[in-house]
Amino acid sequence: MTTRPSRPTVLAVIPARGGSKGVPGKNLAPVGGVPLVARAVRACLAARRVTDVVVSTDDPAVAATARAAGAEAVHRPAGLSGDTATSEAAVLHAMDAFEALHARPAEVVLLVQCTSPFVTASDVDRVTARVLEGGADTALTVAPSHGFLWRDRGDAHGVNHDKAHRPRRQEREPEYLETGAAYGMEARGFREHGHRFFGRTALVVTDPARVLEIDDPHDLARARALAPLLDPAPAPTLDDVDAVVLDFDGTQTDDRVLIDSDGRELVAVHRGDGLGVAALRRAGVRLLILSTEKNPVVAARARKLAVPVLHGIDRKDLALKQWCDDHAIDPGRVLYAGNDVNDLPCLGLVGWPVAVADAHDSVRAAARAVTASPGGAGAVREIAAWLLGPTLHTPAT
Repeated sequence: MTTRPSRPTVLAVIPARGGSKGVPGKNLAPVGGVPLVARAVRACLAARRVTDVVVSTDDPAVAATARAAGAEAVHRPAGLSGDTATSEAAVLHAMDAFEALHARPAEVVLLVQCTSPFVTASDVDRVTARVLEGGADTALTVAPSHGFLWRDRGDAHGVNHDKAHRPRRQEREPEYLETGAAYGMEARGFREHGHRFFGRTALVVTDPARVLEIDDPHDLARARALAPLLDPAPAPTLDDVDAVVLDFDGTQTDDRVLIDSDGRELVAVHRGDGLGVAALRRAGVRLLILSTEKNPVVAARARKLAVPVLHGIDRKDLALKQWCDDHAIDPGRVLYAGNDVNDLPCLGLVGWPVAVADAHDSVRAAARAVTASPGGAGAVREIAAWLLGPTLHTPAT
């Protein structure tokens, strides 16, 4: 990213190894439709005091994802990439690489963990402010806690309380849980001491509801379930998207099928969806219908909409990748809308995975955006309105 020389250099370093025993490929795992490393990069870039963002990694795929999100990538040597390597060592190496490349020192260095998926730009900015302007040498994000802690050594006893006297919550001063999300250090002091808690340390209190560290698959599942509740609701614009790919059953229909006595299938579609598709086509957006079912109904609807169709596809993700390659389309600029588990591989491939309102829970969890309308009830028109503007929000008749 571009740096303004008149500002103090605040360098955010995001350690993101390629290896992980608890969750393989963890730092590229999507939460809310966005890889963990990209979520951390976005939070840092949105923090107004941060001037530069660097991802320290040994993995080319992580590096590519970091650069696509707007960060610089620093290759971490093998000696700093093992399970015993410390975060401090990775930050020091990234500082050296950054300062050698840019020929200017960092005044404040941040350690931001992409395993904390709900770290916010405000968290990062407030940690920076405590060091840059608040007189602290170090700062970290914490969450208030009134919990009673115990230790069991045969006869369990209270760690932070006398088990014979348990005062009410309002009578106890809060303690603070280190969230693991963001740390700030005065850069020269960090170099001198080599750890993140030297000198005067300031606590930056964050929302306890957002505290989650991903260490195992269960943590990742919880993060994906929480993302629709905690993430700001994003809506892409035409600047973000070059192509829109639509599932058929359950996305353009309500997933019901009527069968007559001769075995012919009938489905219901929404006229407003047709209006939205026509508007996208006029705007020059590439369109594709991609369906597992090989059905005359799908082909007939595609002809009606004048949209190319691939149906009877077992591996929709492979077909989508091939279609992108054939048309020189960056998958990161594709919006894919789906509703069920067979859409998950496609959702993981594109930059804008979208779920309709009544989609399967796993699809909603994998989505970057969720429509307010159910499948077959105007969801496609709603997507068109995101891209083309509010004039399409008026319900069709």
